[in-house]
Amino acid sequence: MNVEFPDRETVDGWIEPKPLPSFARVRYEPDAAAVEDPAARARAELDALPLEELEPGATVAVGVGSRGIHALAEVVAAVVVALEDRGFEPVIVPAMGSHGGATAEGQREVLEALGVTEDAMGAPIDARMDATLLDEVPVGDAALPVYFSAAALEFDAVLVLNRVKPHTNYEGRFESGLVKMTTVGLGKQRGAKAIHSTAIAEGYVPTLEAALDVIEREVPLVGGVALVENFYEETARVEGIPAGSFRDREPELLEAAYDEMATLPVDEIDLLVVDEIGKEISGAGMDTNVIGRYRVLNAPDPETPEIDLIYVRGLTETTKGNGNGIGLADITRRAAIEQLDVTKSYANAFTSGSLAKSKLPVVAPDDELALRTALAALGGYDPETVRVAWIRNTQDLEELRVSAALVDDLPEAATVAAEETLAFEDGTARFEPT
Repeated sequence: MNVEFPDRETVDGWIEPKPLPSFARVRYEPDAAAVEDPAARARAELDALPLEELEPGATVAVGVGSRGIHALAEVVAAVVVALEDRGFEPVIVPAMGSHGGATAEGQREVLEALGVTEDAMGAPIDARMDATLLDEVPVGDAALPVYFSAAALEFDAVLVLNRVKPHTNYEGRFESGLVKMTTVGLGKQRGAKAIHSTAIAEGYVPTLEAALDVIEREVPLVGGVALVENFYEETARVEGIPAGSFRDREPELLEAAYDEMATLPVDEIDLLVVDEIGKEISGAGMDTNVIGRYRVLNAPDPETPEIDLIYVRGLTETTKGNGNGIGLADITRRAAIEQLDVTKSYANAFTSGSLAKSKLPVVAPDDELALRTALAALGGYDPETVRVAWIRNTQDLEELRVSAALVDDLPEAATVAAEETLAFEDGTARFEPT
C-alpha cells in the first residue's frame, strides 16, 4: 500500500508554535594547505608505480569511485593521458561496490554526475557488474569469499584512484582509501556484500586485510594514486603508492586526513539542520564523523560531536535519489521523501548491512512543522539558550548559521558575517537580515 504522511492541516494543531532563536551567519575558515595542480601531481606520482614492468600496449583498468572528490575528473583525465603517453591502453572501471543501484547503467550515471564520461576522459568505461570469486579465506570464525571485478580481471594491470579519509562506519588503520576501493569497490555488489557481512561480525580491518592478501596474489595490481583533502575539500596531498605498500603507507595518510578533515566549529549542539545529503558528499549521505553518528553494529559512535537531534531537509541532485543516510536523521520533510529513490537507497542497505542509514525518520509536511517538532522534542526549549547549527551539507562547512547561544563558543577561525532572522514562506524556511 502507499504510505500517506500527515499533511499540514492535520499536523498543525499537534504542536504549538514556538518563538525562534536569533541566528548568525558565520564564516569558518581554518588555515589549510592545498596542492596547486592536483592533476599535474597525479601524473608525476605515477612514476612511483612499477609501470615499466608492463609490456607496450598493455591494457590498464583504472578503478574510480563514486565520491565527490575535488578535481576528480581532472585527475582521472590526467592519469588516463599519462598512461597513454607511456604506451598503454587505459580503461575506466567503476570501483564503487553497489552504488548506482548496483547496475552498470547506474554506475555510469554516478560517474557522469562527477564529470567522468568517456568523451571527457578520452577512454572507454567498462561498467559491467560481474564479479569473479578469487578465493575463500578465514577471517576469525567466518569464511570470506573474495570477489573481484570480472571486467578488471580481463586487463593486463589494475590501478586504483581514491581519496583517503575517515570511514563512515568505523575507525581503524584502514578506513576509506586505496585498500577499501581495491577490496570493496572493485568487488562489485557481490564482493562488497561479502566484505560488509564479514566485517560486521569480525571487524573491518582484518576483513579488508584478508581480502587484500588474496587480491594482491591473484590480480595484476600495480598500485594506486591516493588523495588527501583539507577542510575545504581541496586536494592537500597526492601520492602514488605501489602495490604491496598500501598497508604501510595508507595509515599515515589517514592520520593526515583526520587532521585535515572538515568539522563543525562546535562540539555540543542541540539541533543540527542539514539542507542536503547525497552519495557524492559521503557514502552515508552525511559524513558520520561530522555528525557524530555511525549507527552500525559492533562500532561505537564517535565521541564528538554531541548532537541531540538532526533534521535533514533534502537530497542533492547528483545523488539521483539515493537517500542512503537519511536514517541518520531524526526528522525530515515531505520534499525530501519525494526526492527519494528507495531502490537505490536499499541497494546500499542490503549490501553494507548498515540498515539504520536507510530507515525513514519522522516526516513533517514542511520546514516550519519540522522545526517546531524538533524544538519541542528537545524538552525545556528556550530560544535564548538553544544550540542550533544549520549547514548546507557535511562537506561545505566554511559557511553556516548558528543560533545566538553558540556564538560565544565559536573558535578564532570563525567570524560572524551577519545577524539574521529565521522566517517561513508557505512553510519553507528562509533567512532574512536582522
